[in-house]
Amino acid sequence: MRLPLIHHPGYTFDWPERHPFPMAKFPALREQLSTLGFDNDPRIDWIAPTPPSSTQLLRAHTPEYLQTFYLGDSDPKARKRSGFPWSPALVERTLLEVGGTLATLTAALETGLACNTAGGTHHAYPDAASGYCLLNDLAVAAHEAMTVHGINNLLIIDCDVHQGDGTAYVFRHDPRVFTCSIHGVDNFPFTKRHSDRDIALPRGTDDAAYQNVLAREIPALLDQRRPALVLYDAGADVHANDRLGHFELSLEGLYRRDLFVLKQCRQRDIPVAAVIGGGYDRDLTALAERHAQLFLAARDLLCQP
Repeated sequence: MRLPLIHHPGYTFDWPERHPFPMAKFPALREQLSTLGFDNDPRIDWIAPTPPSSTQLLRAHTPEYLQTFYLGDSDPKARKRSGFPWSPALVERTLLEVGGTLATLTAALETGLACNTAGGTHHAYPDAASGYCLLNDLAVAAHEAMTVHGINNLLIIDCDVHQGDGTAYVFRHDPRVFTCSIHGVDNFPFTKRHSDRDIALPRGTDDAAYQNVLAREIPALLDQRRPALVLYDAGADVHANDRLGHFELSLEGLYRRDLFVLKQCRQRDIPVAAVIGGGYDRDLTALAERHAQLFLAARDLLCQP
């Protein structure tokens, strides 16, 4: 089995150093994976994505919002909701990120498992940005899976510490997509949307408690839904030292979570397209190490019978 990994140097650009969103984590993660031997592993295929087409974006977002996305929003409230200072460079990197998740989808359908070194922008709505998310890459990829690949039974497993409210809203009336969000009960967004399955956990949730939830929820959900595809948001913001997380998972807990989810899917021959989700720390080395657990789990899964 080969493991496609999707990355583009355009995932980052010049960015205010003290901005709360650590844009530099993307090259830091790529460097960390190189240090861990991913460049020299013959089983790894590195893929550079291209931006999505307007047709692909319009399946998940309104024309009016896409015009605002491309040209910039003059409304201060809208800019505050996104959390980002608009610029053409920001538009370009956001498009590459969505293109990366689309490439991850295509590769996962071909090989069974693929991972994007970005993605997981689950707070974006069809007509609005929110919480550092301008476009919803998961929603765009899900629509691509349904429209282009004919997949009519799709499961989104969102393990970011923040609820995937935008994704839940997009597919609230679409029975083809089942949304499952495991998140912090008291964390952003403070007005939650209804996923098809919401598991809201308290502050201080640790490795053992989190793993117990996974063991109870994930196998049962896969067996009940029997999806033809899983989109997996592996947010690293569940780590104990994340600035915005409030959970107490260790590095080992992150690895065990990702290995468990990926293995449960692959044991049932369900293709998995994984994205890295949230992670917030000014220590980029530590943050890259947390995000790297997804890729270590995926690589180790190749070695298991």
